[in-house]
Amino acid sequence: MTEPPSVELLWWRECPSWERAIEMLREQMRELSLDADSLRVTEITGRQDAEARGFPGSPTILIDGADLQPPGPDQPGGLTCRVYRRRDGRPSPLPDPEDLREALEKARDR
Repeated sequence: MTEPPSVELLWWRECPSWERAIEMLREQMRELSLDADSLRVTEITGRQDAEARGFPGSPTILIDGADLQPPGPDQPGGLTCRVYRRRDGRPSPLPDPEDLREALEKARDR
């Protein structure tokens, strides 16, 4: 039996997108028959915490420890809101749902 993927969401209180990110993650996990209650939700509370975690902004989604969409070198990190790129190139405060689904499926099926 394969161990289920580890899914963690890192968030910062000042970012308005973190709650929607949690909903989106849990919804995708349920649709893929993954235990949505196993989602770890970790608040990043200050600069030291952000630096220690290498926090690229809120919300950050880690699947088996890997960033869903690793930030480029030009993207600032720390206590800030995250900017994702959708498949059509548009910037978004949340990742493209299809990217999230594919990453969860890949982790589930590994």
